[in-house]
Amino acid sequence: MKQLGRMEGNGDVRPPKRKRYSVNTEVEQQPHKIRRGRVEFETETLTREPGPSLSTRFQALSPLSRRHRKPQQSRDERESSRQWAFSPCNSSTSTYKDKFVVVSYNILGVENASKHPDLYYKVPPRFLEWGRRKKLIRKEINRYNASIMCLQEVDRFDDLAHLFQKDGFEGVYKARTGEASDGCAIFWKKEMFSLLHQENIEFQSFGLRNNVAQLCVLKSKQNQLESEITPQTSVSPCTQNRSVVIGNTHVLFNPNRGDIKLGQVRLFLEKAHELSQEWGSIPVIISGDLNSIPQLDIRLHNRRHISGQVDSGSENISFRSQNGKASSIRKYISRPSQYIWNEEEVRLATGIEGATRLQHHLKLCSAYLGVPGSCRTRDRCGEPLATSYHSKFMGTVDYIWHTEELVPVRVLETLPVNILRRNGGLPSKKWGSDHLALVCELAFRK
Repeated sequence: MKQLGRMEGNGDVRPPKRKRYSVNTEVEQQPHKIRRGRVEFETETLTREPGPSLSTRFQALSPLSRRHRKPQQSRDERESSRQWAFSPCNSSTSTYKDKFVVVSYNILGVENASKHPDLYYKVPPRFLEWGRRKKLIRKEINRYNASIMCLQEVDRFDDLAHLFQKDGFEGVYKARTGEASDGCAIFWKKEMFSLLHQENIEFQSFGLRNNVAQLCVLKSKQNQLESEITPQTSVSPCTQNRSVVIGNTHVLFNPNRGDIKLGQVRLFLEKAHELSQEWGSIPVIISGDLNSIPQLDIRLHNRRHISGQVDSGSENISFRSQNGKASSIRKYISRPSQYIWNEEEVRLATGIEGATRLQHHLKLCSAYLGVPGSCRTRDRCGEPLATSYHSKFMGTVDYIWHTEELVPVRVLETLPVNILRRNGGLPSKKWGSDHLALVCELAFRK
């Protein structure tokens, strides 16, 4: 026990005298080097309960303890991770308060995966199981902190609605017409948005096959929440009622029917523009799988090649090298087509008999083009090099576009082509679909 001081006559207690020792010590600083010094220290007579042994205490506190070690990612794990790319004006975009994350994702329908085994023969069967894939998809989307999701090839909507409800989402679904069992779904975070209006497009009603599109008007709750938290903060009228049109579609796949594809996209954009005007010229976001590549120039193709998904032609060019040996290379060339569209094809594409020009009224910007990225993941247009990969195709067919009232803050890069090829195809151990999700964070410009 600690020694008590003795009592003085005036009632004060004097502390116990401390014994001062002076010793020579040897302290090892480095191997084979001894430093000598003179150290003075004070001691008190103390008693304490016996504690754990020195080795036990050091084991519990050691930073090298196995249970405290942080697992290190392997090289493959690092390279297969997707990275965010930020707007070059990030300092100014940080001032925007109303920001939200949009995801467009073709999640690979269960029926489509089972009906086309030739596309996934390099993929282990367990990676195609829906029970496994839906968990991966949910986990992935939660990593992105999504506010709005536009999903395509949805044929298990009830499963997804049940899962995403746990994460605070509400959603609507539109199935394709005809025999196909999949469709499109839009989900939104309940705490961030409320649904004001919803309508669907059945392209079959216009003679444009069995594909469908969704259009929703969502109202932002962010300023409402801020005003409730800080009532003294004034909110301008233009930010009080911020709403946006969200469009989601999956365009016809058939590469030979470019006239149908054009007709579907035309009608989709027309309806989106009409909704925007009806609700006070509000911003528009267009997303989905358009089954067309970004390098497309429709002036160079007939309707059978208009989506760019098939070779438009090739020619063999012979040349003679300096050593005199003849060689040949195969060069693919897009040539102006001599094909003349018939009246029915023109009508389906343009909606008008005898039309020679097709245009829409929306001023659309690509979310990915608005944020510079790496040449390992982007093409010359600024779009991803590949958003889909299976045994018969690798390329970009998925997009997110927005009108000028919105500004992109950041986008999630896709995977480099060499990393995709290393997997041999999608889905994989890490990714739950044969497409990669497009993800962007947008902000209201004003």
